[in-house]
Amino acid sequence: MTHVAGTIVVGVDGSSSSRPALVWAVKQAVAEHRPLTLLHALPPATPSWLGPAGTHGQDAHEVSLREGQAVLDRARQAVQRLSPEVTVNDLFRRNDPREALVDVSETASMIVLGSRGRGHLQSLLLGSTAVAVVRHARCPVVVHRPTNPSPLRNGIAVGADATEHSLPVLDFAFRQASMRGLPLTVVHSFWYFQPPSTVDEVLSDPAAASGLQRLALSESLAGFAEKYPDVAVHAALDQGMPERHLVRLADEMDLLVVGAHHVSRAQQFMFGSVSVWLVEHASCPVAVVPLSVDRTRPPSVSDQGSTPWPQR
Repeated sequence: MTHVAGTIVVGVDGSSSSRPALVWAVKQAVAEHRPLTLLHALPPATPSWLGPAGTHGQDAHEVSLREGQAVLDRARQAVQRLSPEVTVNDLFRRNDPREALVDVSETASMIVLGSRGRGHLQSLLLGSTAVAVVRHARCPVVVHRPTNPSPLRNGIAVGADATEHSLPVLDFAFRQASMRGLPLTVVHSFWYFQPPSTVDEVLSDPAAASGLQRLALSESLAGFAEKYPDVAVHAALDQGMPERHLVRLADEMDLLVVGAHHVSRAQQFMFGSVSVWLVEHASCPVAVVPLSVDRTRPPSVSDQGSTPWPQR
C-alpha cells in the first residue's frame, strides 16, 4: 500500500530499537486520531540482497523482499494488538532508509524512528539514519531514545531561543502537552558574554542581562497561554550550552522538543547541533521540529555520505 498524506510514519526494521518507537507511534496515532504508516526500506547494496555463496542473485533478491514484507507484517500485527482501532498502511521502499524517510516527510504529519545512539562524532563521520532524518525532514521527527526505568517523569521540555524562529517549536510542544495533559517546561539558554541589544551598562550587570533574557522569553510565550489554557507552563533560564541542560532534564521528562535548521554536513561538524546532540545522548524521546524548509529544493541526504546504513 502506498503512503497516505497526513499520516504518522514510523520506520520499522525489526530491531530492538525500532519496537519501542512503534509503540510510541501507535500511542501518538491514537492521541491525534491519525492513521499510521509503517515504512521499511531495504538499501540496494545491503548484503542480504547478495545472498550466500552459490545463491542466485534473483533468489537472494526475492528472499530479501519476503523478509522485508515479514517485518511489515509483524509490525502491523503489533499495532493491531496495541490499538485495533488505528488504521494502518504499509510502505516498502527499496532504497536507503534515510532517503526513504526524508522523501515521505514531504507529506507526513510526523516521522517516528528508533535510535540506539552511538555518539555525536561517530554519527557525523559514519552516517546515521536518525541524524540524517532530523537534519533533512520536512515534518517533525520523533526519535525514540532508550529511556531510563525511573518512574519520575515531569512532562515535556522544550528548548526555545526567545525569538520568532522558535515559535513553531513552541507551538508543537504546547500542542503535545495539551494533548497529553502534561506540564511544559520552556528552557531558554543564553551566553552572558553575548552582547544584548541594550545599553552598554547591561554588560557589567549579570542580573540585568538575565532580566532581559527572561523578558524576551515571556514575550515569545505571549499568546500560547490563550491558545493552550490547559497547559501548566514553567519557564527556566539557563546560562550555557542548551544541549547540556536539556540532556540533564531528559532523565525526568516524557519528551524533549527542539528545533533544527537545515544546514550542510560541514556546518554541523564545525558548529555542532543541539538536535543531533540530544538525538544521540538524551534518555527520553526527542522531537525535532524543522525551522527552515526550502520547498523549492527537493529533499536530499547526499551530504550525509553515500554509504547506506541500517536504521538506528
